[in-house]
Amino acid sequence: MDTTLDDPLVGQLLDDRYRIDARIAVGGMATVYRAVDTRLDRVLAVKVMHPALAADAVFVDRFIREAKSVARLAHPNVVAVFDQGTDGPYVYLAMEYVPGCTLRDVLRERGALQPRAALDILEPVLAALGAAHRAGFVHRDMKPENVLIGDDGRVKVADFGLVRSVDTVTSTTGAVLGTVSYLAPEQIESGAADTRVDVYACGVVLYEMLTGGKPHTGGTPAQVLYQHLHEDVPPPSAAVPGLPAALDQLVARAAARTPEERPYDAVALLALVREARAGLGDAELDAVPPQATAAERSSSEDRTSVIPRPVGVRRGDGDVQHTSRLELPPQPPEPEQAGPQRGRPARPRGLYAAVAGVLLLLGLGTGVWYISAGQFTQVPNLIGKTEAQARSQLSAAGLGVKRVEKRFSDTVERGAVIDSEPGGGKRIRGNGSVVLVVSRGPEVVTVPSVENMPLDKAQQELKKAGLEPGMVNQAFSQDVAQGSVISTDPKPGTRRAPDTAVAIVVSKGRPVPVPSVLGKPVEQARAQLEGAGLKVELAAEQVNSPERAGTVANQSVGAGAQAAAGDTVVLTVSKGPRLLPVPDVTGKEADEARRVLEGAGFKVKVERPFLSFSNTVDSQSVPGGQNAPEGSTVVVRTKGL
Repeated sequence: MDTTLDDPLVGQLLDDRYRIDARIAVGGMATVYRAVDTRLDRVLAVKVMHPALAADAVFVDRFIREAKSVARLAHPNVVAVFDQGTDGPYVYLAMEYVPGCTLRDVLRERGALQPRAALDILEPVLAALGAAHRAGFVHRDMKPENVLIGDDGRVKVADFGLVRSVDTVTSTTGAVLGTVSYLAPEQIESGAADTRVDVYACGVVLYEMLTGGKPHTGGTPAQVLYQHLHEDVPPPSAAVPGLPAALDQLVARAAARTPEERPYDAVALLALVREARAGLGDAELDAVPPQATAAERSSSEDRTSVIPRPVGVRRGDGDVQHTSRLELPPQPPEPEQAGPQRGRPARPRGLYAAVAGVLLLLGLGTGVWYISAGQFTQVPNLIGKTEAQARSQLSAAGLGVKRVEKRFSDTVERGAVIDSEPGGGKRIRGNGSVVLVVSRGPEVVTVPSVENMPLDKAQQELKKAGLEPGMVNQAFSQDVAQGSVISTDPKPGTRRAPDTAVAIVVSKGRPVPVPSVLGKPVEQARAQLEGAGLKVELAAEQVNSPERAGTVANQSVGAGAQAAAGDTVVLTVSKGPRLLPVPDVTGKEADEARRVLEGAGFKVKVERPFLSFSNTVDSQSVPGGQNAPEGSTVVVRTKGL
């Protein structure tokens, strides 16, 4: 039975805009629907939070805040967020609709994947995560269910920035087993979640793609969590004999139990993946693992890969590279020897022989020259040139670049050409292509000290050292000038692989304690805040408040909070308290009179005469029906003796 028919949202118009057509999936936090934006007439996906979670105001606030942040993350491999809103009990996100399937569907259908297919999927996933990491986001829940593969072959990552309930770790449902399988040890031990937890999850996903199974399994979540904490992810070649060692090393680096041993973020891991792929041959990339399903093995050569293979050149008569045979035109037949004809001089037969000989020599000479030299071009010497200079020089010689390989070098500057294939001075067939080998610099680089440098200069120094500037955070500092670097992670002097991302902490300057200016005249408040090194702006509208008219009713940064010099504090000016009618409470019991007056917006003070035992209100300081300032105190008196 189609349970979609029982869904109350199917067929409804959400927020007067999104027509819900069908339910796509149900998760622990939300349900995803295929919908139509009736304003723009386009198909999209709408994720609706479960009503039980939507009742939690803190949860919803964080959901909305993070969704807005992710909407600014524009990347071709990230599922785009178009809109967010609420409609009655429903809190929703409108997102890009990706027709196709998830990586989980692919693994369920095909089992293990060929290394080429696994890397073809992993690279765009890391590109998406890398963009998020450099923008300050951590996914925290990478798994095959969140990798979408479109019908057109595009790979996209979903569920960026969504809040995870801590209860999911201890639940015993089957779906949770899938979730705990990708948790990094530090997530389990302390709940810590930086960019390296996504790197760990990607290492587990790569293992699963290569072998068709998860590295850690168990009957309960606790058993799986224990293995994450105490057992290394095994090399995939243990499950799939014959897998290249480079893939074992890739999984080991990404899924290391100690965070410091992993690549710092997805950008660094992507560089390692591309390096490993470059060192593998076609036979290694296209090897079909025994865990692949029968359909996968039988159709592996018929499917179109994401990256097409080069077409092999057939050898034999059709080979375009063999030497062609040059045919000379046939010689004209010699006239019969009947003696000289009357009226025409006899032509010497030797003349024909001489011409034929010259033509034959010219043809043979031309053929020999073409075969030996004419069809070849000399490769220029490219050692020491930058990659751009080498490409330009090859182009000028009529040659192309087949590919660029990068190798470590302790002697050749990073980015310069170490070698070429063929080498400089060698001959290559005209219009051929050359392989460039470019230096990556030393195999291990030292993190330079960039403390007290302006941020842009520090980033340049890191790039010059062969490292990648990473996430930038801000902190107050008593010693480091505003906008300059306080510290880096890894620290200066630490040795790291090239292209490792280095996180930077930038100074916000000395902290400025914000004084309280509530109730003070505006100009006096402005002078006090500006004297503390802060900027002041006035809110566009004034509000009623208990403060006197013309004084400060509210300040955007609370008293005692710390701000950076030059930060702006917005002041809201009071229009004075509102005048509200005072209810008549005479004759009421004192407790009831208090409730009535406080409900009307007043403070209450009850006075009882000496030796009075009555609880009935006899009089009030402001007669009923008259106006008084909101928040002012009304005195009520009980009857005396």
